[in-house]
Parts: sequence; C-alpha cells; structure tokens
Amino acid sequence: MYRGILIALLLYPAIRLGAAVADPGAVWTRKVQPLIDVYCVKCHGPLEKKSGLELDRPDAVLKGGDEGPVVVPGDPAKSRIYLYLSRESDPHMPPKKQLSEVERESFREWIAAMAAVPAKTTAPTPTHRSFASIPEAIDTLVAEGWKRRDLTPAHEIDERTWCRRVYLDLAGRVPTSPELEGFLKSKSATKRESLVDQLLASEEYAVRMRELWDVFLMGRPKRDNHEDRRIQNGWWSFLETAFRTDRPWNETVHDLLAARSDRPENKGASWFLYERRNDHQLIAEAVAPVVYGARIDCAQCHDHPLAREIKQAHYWGLVAAFNRSKNVDGGAEISESAVGGFINFTNLKKESQPAVMLLLNGRSVDEKRPAEGQKETDADENYVKPAAGVRVPKFSRREALAEAATHENPLLARAFVNRMWAALLGRGIVHPADEMTARNAPSHPELLDWLAHDFADHGHTPRRLVRGIVLSRVYALDRSSAPPEAFAGFLERPLTAEQLARSWQVAMGLSHTNDVLRRAVVAAIPEVLPKDYNATFQQAQFLANSTALAELLKPAPGGALDRMTGLPTTPARVQDAFLTVYGRVPDAEEATQAGQFLNQRPDAPALAAGDLFWALMTSAEYLTMP
Repeated sequence: MYRGILIALLLYPAIRLGAAVADPGAVWTRKVQPLIDVYCVKCHGPLEKKSGLELDRPDAVLKGGDEGPVVVPGDPAKSRIYLYLSRESDPHMPPKKQLSEVERESFREWIAAMAAVPAKTTAPTPTHRSFASIPEAIDTLVAEGWKRRDLTPAHEIDERTWCRRVYLDLAGRVPTSPELEGFLKSKSATKRESLVDQLLASEEYAVRMRELWDVFLMGRPKRDNHEDRRIQNGWWSFLETAFRTDRPWNETVHDLLAARSDRPENKGASWFLYERRNDHQLIAEAVAPVVYGARIDCAQCHDHPLAREIKQAHYWGLVAAFNRSKNVDGGAEISESAVGGFINFTNLKKESQPAVMLLLNGRSVDEKRPAEGQKETDADENYVKPAAGVRVPKFSRREALAEAATHENPLLARAFVNRMWAALLGRGIVHPADEMTARNAPSHPELLDWLAHDFADHGHTPRRLVRGIVLSRVYALDRSSAPPEAFAGFLERPLTAEQLARSWQVAMGLSHTNDVLRRAVVAAIPEVLPKDYNATFQQAQFLANSTALAELLKPAPGGALDRMTGLPTTPARVQDAFLTVYGRVPDAEEATQAGQFLNQRPDAPALAAGDLFWALMTSAEYLTMP
C-alpha cells in the first residue's frame, strides 16, 4: 500500500504554487522571456536585429523597431507583437512556427499586466543603506519587496520545524531526538543564535559545505573512481579545511586558479584544474561561474546571443589564461610554460582577433606578445623553479588571472552570495544562480548589492554570511503560494543525496557514516539545487527497491525499530515512529491509517514496523526541506 503511495507522492510534490501576482516583471521572466529565447531572439536580438527590432530585453521590446512600437502597454489588442502571433495573422510570427494558445496567452498576460502599474511596484534605485546586522538587512529589504508586490508573507514556522531545517542546512542531517528535545526545552532568548553558532563550529558544517561546493565547482562525479580520486588527491580535504577555518573565499578561489601546492593550505586545490585533463576550454567554462557568477559557454563562436555583456573575447581570454598549463603525470600537479600559448579567435565577420586576458568586470591582464614572425625561446631563467616536472614561470598567466579575479572584482562576491542564498533558500536572488547576467535581473537588487558589499567588506568570510541568512525571518517562513522570486514563503526543494542518506541513518538510530548508503543515494539522486525540480522514475525505483535502504531498515539491537516494537500499544508505536522520523506527532488521520497498517501484521511486528518506517522515510514530506 505505502509503496504505491510513495510513487504518487514522489512524482507529484506536495506543494504547488498558486497563481502568480500580475507583476509584469515576474510574467516576463517566468513566461515570456523563455519563449522569446526559443522563437524570436535569433532574428531579433544582439546578433541580428531584423527590422531594427530587438526582443531580448523588456526595455528593447517597448522601444520597438523601424516600424514603430510593437507593444502598447496594457492593451494586447493594439500590440503588434501579440497580434502577429495569431494563427490567422499576416504577417505571422514566428514565420515558420505557431505558438500554442497557452504560449500566446503569456504575451497577452505580460502586456495586460503593464496597464496600470502603481508607482510603488517600481523597485527603488539601489543604495547602500546601513543595517545593524545581516538578518536586519535581509528582513527589511525583502519586506519592502513584499510591500511593492502587495504580498502577505507566510507565517513563521514553529521551533521544531526551524530546528530540523537548520540542522539539514548546516549539518547535512536531521537532528537526533535528544538534540531536538534539548533545543525545544531551552528557555534561552538566544537559543537560535547559540544553535547556529554551535553548528557552524562543527565538523559537520565543514563537510556539508564541501558537499555543496564540490558539486557547484566540479559537478557530480561520473563514476565512483572519480570521487575516490578527488578524495585521494586532497580536493575534499582542501574544501573542508577552507570552510572549517572560515578561510576568505577570495583566497580559496585564488588557490583554485593558481593551482600551486607551495603551502599546506593549498594542497588539493590544483585538482579543480587537473580533473579537466588539459581541456582549456572546459577549464574556462568552469571558472566563469565562480569569478563572474555567469556561464560563458555560448560565447565560444560569437558574442553571447542572450547576455549582451558577454563577448567572444571574454571566452577566449579565459582560455588563454590556462592554455600554457599542462597536467604533470604521476600526481595532481600542473606545470606552466613561460612561453607560447598566444592564440587568435575568429568572430562572425571572419575577422581574426588576439585572445587577451579580458575579465567580465572590464579589467584586463597585460602581457607582452611577440612581434609577428618573432619566435620565442624558452630558458631556465624564465622560471622560478626551472627543474623538470612542475614548472612555475616568473610571469604566470594563472597567477595573474587569479590576482585580477580575486581582488577588486565585485562579481566574485556577488556570485558567492547569490549561490549561498540559493543553497539556503532554494532560489538565487538572481535565478538561475549561475546566470547572473544583465538579462536576468535580481529580484531584490538592493539586497544583493548590500550582501555582496558586506561580504567583501568583512573579508569574504563565508560563515558570517551563512549565519546571517539562517537567522533571518525570511529563512524561518512557512510555505507560500506567492511567486517564488518574492521570497514570501520558504521554497520547496528536495534534500540532496547526502542529506537524505545521513538523515535516514539518524532516524534509524544508527551511525551516519555509512558510505555505502551515501554512494547509493548519490547515484540515484545526483542533482543539487536543480534549476527546476522534477522527480524521476529512477528515483522512485531506487526508493522502492534499494537494497541499501532495505538493509538500513533491518531490526538492530538498540535501534529505532527495536525500541518501537518494544512499546506496549499500537498508538504508542505509531507516535514513536512519527516522532523519530518527522520530529512531530501524527495527526488523527495519519494515526488511524498507520495504526491499521501495523495491526494487519500482528504475526510480524518487526516487518510491519520496518515497512511503516520505510513509508515515512520515502514520503514527499521527508524528501523535501521542512
């Protein structure tokens, strides 16, 4: 019975967003812009402007083209961009395709939403106001957004749910029963602050941050041996040490880019480049989201077709920064040549341009290029370490880029702040979190600016930022049907594989260091902070048939099942199961159904208890953040 229920719960998440507020900016971002990207921007965008019309940004759409405006705000019936989408229209757009009525309705909704936008819905010009703390800044600036949108935020969650939420985010697991009860019984007015500080100082926090940033920086390993190599070559240890010691993020990123092992704290940093096996374009594409907060993949063959500020020169400039580097056999070290590596790229006009290290923030790294026809010669005198093996040139492109990208580069702080906000609140202030471009406007621009400035002003230390976010009122809100970008309620997001595996073990009263279970869950549920959450049949199959999970649910002396089956009555057993797994008591309907289920197997109480635990631990409630 419960396994059939699981499939429905897994494939159809419990929380569904209601109708969005008629905010033209939100309608544009969620509905219209994705359609324009698919159907329109190739002919009416940065690369080609047919009829003088650009459609990649709302201000460009409103400006119109050679034949005048294409949108009359508030009046779809007089807006050519909407009329031309009709099946009967001549001319018809797009020329060789027909949008569905649902898609066409998105354009009508956006135009209609601009009918009478009250002045208060216009976001204020970003300034850098003073606030006493990060939580105060967050709560004030987000609340101003609610007011502009005429939204009422969700109620705050209770202490039990907040405790469970913060343990999952900072320790990567649910609290044990004693930990939860200890928090609930505390009468201290600062018990939330005390718990957060305790978790931030724990080894579990360092591991949890490493789990997140390993995936953000490297992606999920394709095979088990890839994960083993990250461990063996010090990559995991490097990240854990950085978060354990609250190392400034700009220093951590500097070491990723420079890829030297000249200090103990650097050991393992070079794996960020090494794992990409001398593929300098792949390296450039991995570096951009870290130092810019934006992907540059689409700028390889031409300027970015959607993000105007990203040029082909930015792509090839990053490639040039690494194309003198080469993995050294027999270890995770990366050598670098002092000469060569001067490349040109060809733009769409068939013009050849030299690739120079040009950063997205406008800065460039100067380097003397050989004259045309001049041949460079290499020599030991060009190197700090001239010996064979790992060579370090006196002028290192990697070092020069690392310096430029981690000093006086405000994009670095914005990228980290936005990613951590997304990790803790389910969505970036700019969404998607790795596409921080001019076309993806921040939902709360003043908040993003304030947090980024504050992060940089306080030495780029991650712990202070994380502490401020989780102690904010915004973090403590319940679910809401408000538009997700408003942060008027906590956004539904799935637990990561590591959170799930560890929490299952805690629920069963077992040690949460079982690596076999963790690897099995990672293989089945690999995504971390997906752009759109869609449960898969593969996940449902794993939850229904996993041998690793079945092994976990076997009765063990002193375990949760052993304790539960030893209770004298069915109601007591049901309540114990819910408290153990969910940290709450069942409601009346849940208690009745669970009791009936247990009573169906009086001859096998341990098996019935195991199945009940299985049903609770694989439900939608357990698989998502509370």
